Amino acid sequence: MSVAKDFETTEDVIFPPGDLESNEPPLETYLHLQQMLLLIKCLDWWWRDHDNFFAAGNLSIHYSPRQRKSEDFRGPDFFVVLDTERKPRDSWVVWEEDGKYPNLIIELLSKSTAAIDKGLKKQIYQDIFRTPEYFWFDPKNLEFAGFILVGGTYQPIEPNPQGLLWSQQLSLYLGVHENQLRYFNAEGQLMPTPEEIAQWEAERAKQEIQRAEQEIQRAEQEIQRAERLAAKLRELGVDPDTI
Repeated sequence: MSVAKDFETTEDVIFPPGDLESNEPPLETYLHLQQMLLLIKCLDWWWRDHDNFFAAGNLSIHYSPRQRKSEDFRGPDFFVVLDTERKPRDSWVVWEEDGKYPNLIIELLSKSTAAIDKGLKKQIYQDIFRTPEYFWFDPKNLEFAGFILVGGTYQPIEPNPQGLLWSQQLSLYLGVHENQLRYFNAEGQLMPTPEEIAQWEAERAKQEIQRAEQEIQRAEQEIQRAERLAAKLRELGVDPDTI
């Protein structure tokens, strides 16, 4: 069969309907991408011994009452679901996950998404998802706010004296550090990234090597001092081994 004849059969190819496109815009800038990855990897590291949560970013959440993936879906920039199996997923399908919705959602604001994130999405997360906590953060102008669901309505989370917002769902604080949204423990201490931990450990190992080398130097100096003393005693006719 010729190649030309093969191409003549394209009318038999069935393409998916065009109404399946996502309305979710892509992450706008490198800053937004880095921030999303930072939130995911730090929580994965902090909870590395846990197998009962799912954290993801820019992943579709399907919540159609008619259980159709082609309708009623949103793609938060970052979300966490608790009390679920920790495993890879291509999307979060509510009716396939025992009806579970995210426990926490973070949207990364931009000029083109801020109005939707603060309006329509906030309303959906409050009224349909019933997500207990919702935060937004702008990686460019550093606007940061958080809300907790109280009596079915989002109420602002009050910052502590450090300006950190407490997440009951994560049992961690969220706050801005060096122009990035980071996690802090209950004492308000910054939770390090895996890279920061590796850097600290490398620096600690370097310091340990330096201390060991200094100890060796001191030991060698003591040996040399003892040898000089022994030589002096022998000059005086004293056997240092008898002392």
